[in-house]
Amino acid sequence: MLGVRDDFRRRLLAIAALFCVLGFQYATWAARLPALKSDLDLSKAEVGLLLMAAGVGAAISFPLVAVLTRRLGSRRLAVVSGLFLGAVLLGLAAAPNYPLALAVMCLDGLAVGCLNVAMNAQGAALEARHDRTAMAKLHAVFSAGSLFAALLASGMNALTDSVAAHFGAAAAIIALLVVATRSHLLPDEAPAEQATGDPAGLQTAEDPAAADQATDEAATDQVDQPRRRLSLPATATLWMGGAMVFGTVTEGAMNDWSALYLEEVAGASAKVAPLGIAVVSVMMVAARLFADGWRARWGDGRVVRVGSVLAGTGLALALLAGGV
Repeated sequence: MLGVRDDFRRRLLAIAALFCVLGFQYATWAARLPALKSDLDLSKAEVGLLLMAAGVGAAISFPLVAVLTRRLGSRRLAVVSGLFLGAVLLGLAAAPNYPLALAVMCLDGLAVGCLNVAMNAQGAALEARHDRTAMAKLHAVFSAGSLFAALLASGMNALTDSVAAHFGAAAAIIALLVVATRSHLLPDEAPAEQATGDPAGLQTAEDPAAADQATDEAATDQVDQPRRRLSLPATATLWMGGAMVFGTVTEGAMNDWSALYLEEVAGASAKVAPLGIAVVSVMMVAARLFADGWRARWGDGRVVRVGSVLAGTGLALALLAGGV
């Protein structure tokens, strides 16, 4: 990135590295679930709880990430959480028992939530600063990171059965990406209250009477505002929520369970099992690169409907046909 003179492209590459880190880290441990299941002697139900622990950590991160973003800024939060995700891989490889593995996965979800918010904040700030679109490409890089992780897992499986060696190499790659790009991320702007020392925007040192009047008016406005009543979400919102739930379940199933399915049900070798994630990631990269054009040509609703039918048909055909 040092040779890239264009500020937009340099910043874009740095933020893209964060998206790559998140996809890479996620697919790294997901591709080795069969080995983790064997090493910790887990049942399928316990594997499900292990995956749920990451979701619990992500849910916990939501109230914390706002506080952390205000205190650290999106740039520093992205760097810290990215490096922490590399450390999580080392902790997962070293976990001697199931309870500790659950704790590590909960921390993984926490760090994923922090990095997810921080890197998207960086992407949104980049678009606003340069008035250019970038988010679709950034999300494509996430899938490319997953593809890279799946290919690395397949290669490492061909060389060694050691999860620790694989996760150690992956953690080193994550650290290199984060350290190499941290100085090129967008700096955070100081909040208005820090810049002015007046969070309410009422400071008028030269006219105390005006300040008192402004304070009274602000208080009156708050009192006069009608209370909002709780209401049921609109039908369109419910449909969108359902689509997002099923889309998330499907994507999670392909990323989290495909390696186990290919190895234990379809009879794939340890080298081939991670390629399930690779195939999904390749298609997700392609879809995300062309998605904006499809949306402009056919509209969001048609893209959602056609994509959902295509995904359901593909899953049904794969299950009915069987085999690797």
